[in-house]
Amino acid sequence: MKLQLALDRLSREECLDILGETYDSIDWIEIGTGVIKEYGMSIVTEIRESFPESIIVTDMKTCDAGKYEAAQAFEAGADITTVMAFAADQTISDMLDVALEHKGRVMVDLLGVTNKLRINQLQNLGVDLISLHFGKDMQKKGNITGDLFELVSESSGIEIAVAGGINLDSLSSILSYAPDTLIVGGGITKQDNRKQAAAQIKEAIKEYEKSHSHCS
Repeated sequence: MKLQLALDRLSREECLDILGETYDSIDWIEIGTGVIKEYGMSIVTEIRESFPESIIVTDMKTCDAGKYEAAQAFEAGADITTVMAFAADQTISDMLDVALEHKGRVMVDLLGVTNKLRINQLQNLGVDLISLHFGKDMQKKGNITGDLFELVSESSGIEIAVAGGINLDSLSSILSYAPDTLIVGGGITKQDNRKQAAAQIKEAIKEYEKSHSHCS
């Protein structure tokens, strides 16, 4: 299970400082939509140059012009870029083609999707990486629930990332669903000791995996 750190609503300096502090504990670096909107693709290139070995996810949240936006992300140094599940099939297909050319991947963000049928359609397009997304505004009304995971309960052969207000307190309830990737933002970036917060979440993942390794 991977830990993906989401850098969002932060300045360029904060992004680089936080990565320096948490690098040892995180697996994937996500450059959030807000950061990309503020600094453009240059921040992607800068983080790529600073962390050449890391997997970088650009949260482009593409809705249209998939070919162009995917090329932008990969050429700037991303390994993975995101597209919204409600985008046209053509948009998603175009992005998968561009990803193939760049040896990259496309993560489909399921924000707003409530129908399992869309998951099947995405898999038929060749999607193998999705993100269950409990949005920022949805978080005001509560935490991630099983309803979100119910969407993918019958899906196999697809990697599942989950995002949305995950922190040390809510971690155990989410670990029980065993997603492939946990996306954590403020649960690390807004903590007083970010290095420690990242290490604690990473440790909790390892403990969970250790206690469940005999089941697999």
